[in-house]
Amino acid sequence: MIRLLLVDDHPLVREGLRARLATEADIVVVGEAGNAAEAILAVEAHAPTLVLMDIGMKDVNGIELTSRLLEKTPDLAVMMLSMYDSVEYAQRALQAGARGYVLKDAPSSEILNALHTVAGGGTYLSAEMSQRLFRAPAPRSQLSAREQDMLAHLAHGQSSKQIARALDLSVRTVEAHRQNIRRKLELETQADLIKYAVENAARFTRPAG
Repeated sequence: MIRLLLVDDHPLVREGLRARLATEADIVVVGEAGNAAEAILAVEAHAPTLVLMDIGMKDVNGIELTSRLLEKTPDLAVMMLSMYDSVEYAQRALQAGARGYVLKDAPSSEILNALHTVAGGGTYLSAEMSQRLFRAPAPRSQLSAREQDMLAHLAHGQSSKQIARALDLSVRTVEAHRQNIRRKLELETQADLIKYAVENAARFTRPAG
């Protein structure tokens, strides 16, 4: 069950989201917040597993709030639902620790898919946004075949546990591969690694299934 917290400073937006999500058997909206203070209290009170976060709030923007929430609750998953299709906003959101970035005008089916992907430990960016975000060439020669397999799975939003199952490896081995890839490509954070994988998804073989 996905325990979801809605964070948006427009009550009508929260109401619409709650109504749409009420039809989903595996999603329960445990709380709502209209600003940073309410969101911090709601996380403490309701222990959500996933936060659906607006960016353009009046007091503290959603990117800064994401950083604050993850400092206190590192295991919390945050997905941005934004009206801004700006590459800069998406980059900043991912750097702050968000695991997904979806536009508010996206079809509800895409938003639901993103929620399930992020709640399952993956990362979600719309195809259009990922193409705009990432343009750098991929130095494949630095990576082994196994490491390229790993990036293919990462690019499709799979968690370390899912990758371990797909490749018949231990989770510890998968984590070691991720660290090695980061070292080879000089990537500082796990978020940077995921961004790189999404950027270069077309260069790697799509995972089976």
